[in-house]
Amino acid sequence: MLVTGANGAGKTNLLEALHVGSQGFSPRTRLDAQLVRFGAEAARVALDCERSGGRATLEVLLRQGEGKRARLNGAPLRAAEQLRNEVATLVFTPDRLAVVKGGPAARRAYFDRSLGRLLPSRGTLPLEYGTVLGQRNAALRRTAAGLSTREAVEPWTAQLVDLATQLVAARRETIELLAPPFAERAEELGLQEAALSYAGAPPALVDLEARLERDLERGSTSLGPHLDDVAILAGTRELRFFGSQGEQRLAVLSLLLAEAAAVAERRGEPPLLLLDDVLSELDPGRRQVLAERVSGMGQAMITATHRSALPLEPAQVVEVEAGSAR
Repeated sequence: MLVTGANGAGKTNLLEALHVGSQGFSPRTRLDAQLVRFGAEAARVALDCERSGGRATLEVLLRQGEGKRARLNGAPLRAAEQLRNEVATLVFTPDRLAVVKGGPAARRAYFDRSLGRLLPSRGTLPLEYGTVLGQRNAALRRTAAGLSTREAVEPWTAQLVDLATQLVAARRETIELLAPPFAERAEELGLQEAALSYAGAPPALVDLEARLERDLERGSTSLGPHLDDVAILAGTRELRFFGSQGEQRLAVLSLLLAEAAAVAERRGEPPLLLLDDVLSELDPGRRQVLAERVSGMGQAMITATHRSALPLEPAQVVEVEAGSAR
């Protein structure tokens, strides 16, 4: 599907609504209040979809001053983010360049979300690790302030090592699944010798114990996968530092296409692709390559200001004008 319209007409709002309705959260903001129209008290997104398991109805309701609520086939869900277990949706927006050009935290978050989609049985590991990390850091600060003892830190240290070992292993497996298709998609788009590298290693209990004095002084844990990074490379160049903005854009697109292929293989059906303003900064040759690749990957929605931006004939064209679509 190609969605066209002038800048500011509402194309991105339509794309964002699809993401909220299928994943339970916005790709643009974590502040749910920003998703409600100015002057309105509530917002609702309802989607009907078909998948291998049959038809499904997804619904997300946001009301000012209340928690977000979601339903699947009319049944309430404990958390709206559970929708992502039902439908896989991948999104490209211009600010996704932060995955390549931003700091390590942006890449950790990106690949941990990929971990959840590709290894759903281990998808909660990043959250579980983060929870125990927060508890250990709190115990460190209480001990440093004289409100607790060092013995109170020990149980959290042992749990942290266990979860760190599991998280690092899951991240490595995720990178191994993504690296081959990433290199292939990048080469198709003209980014040569693209690769992913993750050198993370779980901390040993003895190493954390040896750093206890330092951690007490800082009030934080100085070893662990919460400090790891994933290098996104072209040959020997790390694109974060030595890639042009064009190369960084191609790397993000290649990651999205690589994950789409991996999700389709592991789940048995392709994800929904949402591509916002993806064509504007690509030359005609790369537009053609991207359009051909996306056309064979299931359902996709691409936004553009003009119909001519897409070199192939779309299955459907939706025109957005002043916030309404036709």
